[in-house]
Parts: sequence; C-alpha cells; structure tokens
Amino acid sequence: MRVTIWNRIVLAVVIVTVSLVGMSILTNAQGQQQQDTKEQQDAKQKQDQTRQQKQQAQQQKQDQTRQQKQQAQQQKQDQTRQQKQQAQQQQADQNKQQQQQAQQQADQNKQQQQQAQQQQAPNRPQPPRERLSQQRQQELIVENQQRMTQYRQHLDQETRLSQQNIAQLQQQKRMAQYHFQQQYLERLRQQQLYLRNDRNHDYDSDPYFYTAPNYRYNRGGRYYETNEYGANLLRQAVNYGYAEGFHAGQADREDHWRFSYQDSFPYQDANYGYGGYYVDHDAYNYYFREGFRRGYEDGYYGRYQYGHYDNGSYRILEGILGGILRLDALH
Repeated sequence: MRVTIWNRIVLAVVIVTVSLVGMSILTNAQGQQQQDTKEQQDAKQKQDQTRQQKQQAQQQKQDQTRQQKQQAQQQKQDQTRQQKQQAQQQQADQNKQQQQQAQQQADQNKQQQQQAQQQQAPNRPQPPRERLSQQRQQELIVENQQRMTQYRQHLDQETRLSQQNIAQLQQQKRMAQYHFQQQYLERLRQQQLYLRNDRNHDYDSDPYFYTAPNYRYNRGGRYYETNEYGANLLRQAVNYGYAEGFHAGQADREDHWRFSYQDSFPYQDANYGYGGYYVDHDAYNYYFREGFRRGYEDGYYGRYQYGHYDNGSYRILEGILGGILRLDALH
C-alpha cells in the first residue's frame, strides 16, 4: 500500500516535471518563433528601405538626366537663335555697307565727271580778259612743264605708298577704311593714266596761260596771284578734300577706329583732282587738306557743320570755302 502511494507520488512528480519541462520548451519555442518573426520583419523592412532608396536614386538620376537634356536642348536652341540673330545682323550690316559703297561709288563717278568737265573747261569759249605778254605766257608754260614732270614722278611714288597703306589696313581689319582707300587708289590710277596720255597739251589755246591774274590769296604769310582758272582749281581742291575727308571719317567711324585724319593716306597724299596745271603742287595739297580735315570731322561725327550733301556729292559750305581761300579781287 505504501509502495503504491509512493509510486503515485513519484508519478505525480514526474508528470509535474514533464509538464514543467514541456511548458518551458513550449515557451522557449514561442520566444524563438517571435524572435525569428521579428528578424524577418526587420529584414523585410530593410529590404523595403533598400528598394525604396534604389527607386529614389533611380528617380533622381532620371530627373537629373531629363533636366540635363532639357538644359542642353534649351542651350542649343538659345545658341541657334543667337547665331541666327548674329547672321541676320551681319547680313544687315553687310547690306548697309554695300549700299554705302554703292552711294560712294555713285558720288565718286559724279565727281569724276565734274573733274573731266573742269579739265575741259579751258577749251570752252570765255569772255575776253586782259591778255598777258608773249614773254610772260612762255614763262608760265615752262614753269608748268617742269611742274608736270615733277608731279608725274611724285604721283608714281604716292601710288606705291598707297598700296602699302591698303595692305596695313587689311591687317588691322579696318574693312570700311580699306574699301574706301581702294577706291581712292583706283581714282589715282585713272588720274595717273590721264597724265601719261596728256603729253601734248595745247598751251596756246588754254586761256589760263594768256589771261592776266585777277585774284590774290595769302598762304603761309605770302601772297600769290592767279586768274579765274587757278582760283577755280583751288576751290575744287577744297571741295574734293572735303568729300574725301567725309568718306574717310565715315569709314573710321564704321570701323570703330580713333579720330585720326592725319593718319589717313588721302590726307597725306592730297593729290586727287590735281592735274599739274594752273597752281603749284604744294598749293593744291594745302587747300585739299584744309577741306579734308573739315570733311573728316563731319563724316566721323555724322554731321554737316562745314559742308552739305548736294545732288549726289559732298561740298563744303560757301562761307567756309571763302574763309579758307580768302581770295581778294585785283583791281
């Protein structure tokens, strides 16, 4: 009987122990399962974060790429538009320059026609004037022949210098001044050709050489006498100088060059329109430069202070012309 109770007690203890062990094992299993579940959730959350970060990085990269493409496209469009505007402006400037050159050429052609008419003027009938003596006529003819010989040599030298000056302008990229002086050189060549062909001038029928002086003028503190033909040539020198100076000043303004009329070859040359007759070479140069200086100033500053545009040509104002020449009539 005692054995049975003891056995029952042992069995009860065993059962309780087994129950406790089983409960412990179950509790541990449940804890492990919960820990595994949490780790899985943490791993999944980390994966989700990683995937989200990758998606955000990809989206940022796509946005950045798209923005760069848009910026590149906009920049290309702006560059194309700017190039188009520059091309249009260059074309407009070129058209304007061509129009100005055409106008200048027309003006120069008219001046050449006027020059030809003035050179033929001595052969036209003139009203009777006081005639010079035969001896004085011969003296004037000899002086003029010597002057013509010297002037032809001088003109050859100036033509070579003008070619050097034109090459320098091209290097400086002063294209407006370059085109103007090219035209000036061409007119000098035509003038040179005319002088070469004018070897047999008819002095006997040229009224300058037998007409007595009726004007005097002061240059450099010294008085000189001349007749109407010499006075007309001096007037022509001032007007031609003004016209050439206006074109030269206008060209330097277009080239954005400094004000420098003394550096201009036509000012240094001062021979355009001079044929070697009637007045000294130095006198023609002097009055040409007086007109050139004033014309350059008007052309450079785009105004008409000393002259005006008249029927296709630039001419100095009569009041300015009279103040420059200061011709006094002889009685």
